[in-house]
Amino acid sequence: MKIRFTTISIHALAWALLLIVPFFSTYQVITTFAPSSKGIFAIPIATMSLSLIGIFYFNYFVLIPKFLLPKKYFHYTLTFVCSIAFAILVPGLVFYAFDLGPSQLDEANPILSKIKPIAQANAFLMLVIAIIASISLTLNNRLKQTEKEKLSAQLSSLQSQINPHFLFNTLNSIYATALDSSPQAADMIDKLSEMMRYTTKKSQADFVPLEEEMNYINNYIDLQSQRISTKVKLNYRVEGEYSALEIAPMLLIPFIENAFKHGINSEQESKIDIRISSNSNTLELHVANNKVYVQRDTSEHSGLGIENTKRRLALIYPSKHILNINNATDTYTVMLHISLQ
Repeated sequence: MKIRFTTISIHALAWALLLIVPFFSTYQVITTFAPSSKGIFAIPIATMSLSLIGIFYFNYFVLIPKFLLPKKYFHYTLTFVCSIAFAILVPGLVFYAFDLGPSQLDEANPILSKIKPIAQANAFLMLVIAIIASISLTLNNRLKQTEKEKLSAQLSSLQSQINPHFLFNTLNSIYATALDSSPQAADMIDKLSEMMRYTTKKSQADFVPLEEEMNYINNYIDLQSQRISTKVKLNYRVEGEYSALEIAPMLLIPFIENAFKHGINSEQESKIDIRISSNSNTLELHVANNKVYVQRDTSEHSGLGIENTKRRLALIYPSKHILNINNATDTYTVMLHISLQ
């Protein structure tokens, strides 16, 4: 509530400062050259101010998110031009309704026709400022949101790796394996070390080689497969070439973690199917698991990782991804398609 009040206050102050400059410059000119007509411009100035505010917020809340950010430039330009035409038409109708058309102004005071270009120049300048401000503000907010989601994903990934259940189960598996075969235990320790190193370093980057992300996923699944019961049917397949592609870090792993978190119970039939494939510049992820009863720590917040990932996909790959999640009664399926161009 406090943040919203602060935002509204900043917008109100910015508009007040922005509109005062052209208002007083026009008012001063009118007072100097046509002091008897200074009251005539109150309605045009108020109408143009409201039109500019309307264009700004229509562009900010509707056109930019719907057309400009998804790179639909033709639709954006066409719709924006139409909105400007509408914003010009409405004040024109208001002017004529109050007898403030060009002929009426000439009759009221011929000097007003010479002042009119100044008012038009001020209005055009304000329009340009409104356009630039709306785009700049949107891009700035988008950048902040992207950084926030990236930090959230990084912290979520760190928390996931430090999760007591995962660490204790993994360490128990390493201990049990070390009793019989120390080389295998060493390999598991190495995989865990690689995962922690990747999480702390690479997750801070905007993009990483897809090959490194796949290596992280492979290590995660290898460690999980070592600790889960043999009754769990795990099917993991990787297809395609990954060496030339890049991806935002820690973007796929939440869906895979979710399958292990909700799909494993040694006393129930547990199935997890994971398929990752690459074709040219596209990546596809398919994750499916049947739902089983899982006793959960009350400190865990189920679903946060998925929701954060949805927001990251929308921010980093707008109009370049398709995410379908089927949360059925007995199964949970994720199908993700990303264009990595």
